[in-house]
Amino acid sequence: MAVPNRLSSLPQWVSHWLGFRAHPQAPKPHYVVWIWSFIGSFCGISLIQAVFGQARYFVQRGVPSIVASYGASAVLIYGAVDVPLAQPRALVGGQFLGALTGICITKLFHLLPSEERFQQLVWLAGSLSCATSIVVLQMTGTTHPPAGATALLAAVDPDIRDMGWYYIPVVMLMSSLALAVALIVNNIQRRYPVFWFQPNPPTSSKQVPPDDASEQSAEVIDTPPV
Repeated sequence: MAVPNRLSSLPQWVSHWLGFRAHPQAPKPHYVVWIWSFIGSFCGISLIQAVFGQARYFVQRGVPSIVASYGASAVLIYGAVDVPLAQPRALVGGQFLGALTGICITKLFHLLPSEERFQQLVWLAGSLSCATSIVVLQMTGTTHPPAGATALLAAVDPDIRDMGWYYIPVVMLMSSLALAVALIVNNIQRRYPVFWFQPNPPTSSKQVPPDDASEQSAEVIDTPPV
């Protein structure tokens, strides 16, 4: 028996933009997918750059541009909207855990006796950050490939290292902006997300009782005369 979708209790004009569909949707023509992939990625990346490149608050704080990581996310959340790696749990959770893992490992390396020694081992901090984040994402079911870059940047990019823990809320805001654009653009002619936290379990087909199944599948074999 299928688990009812909680979004079904919301008004249709709300649930539609959260990815709920009462009936299966027919596949869209390729050109429709291409057009909305372009529009979505353009709008999403433009919004992130506008907020972090033009907003006085972030400019005054010297927040560096980490939009490259979200360029990779754009490929998924605007271009491959059906895959598990593009769903909100992977986008938001993966980017958060990637940033958290990268910052934690970099902070540990900053316990080294000198800055010179840290610079000698920054390659190791970057490698450990990326590799560890991959395992963390796998363990938590939030695998999102661009999050590996988010973890790596926390270690190897000097401007991001200077941000420290502030890197995490910046990443979360970027993820929220990217997700907001995805919910609007992807639900005009497509559907996003396919699921928010867990994929819906497949509906099991009605099983035929063993006795009936054996009777239906049995074949009468005539024994040829000797």
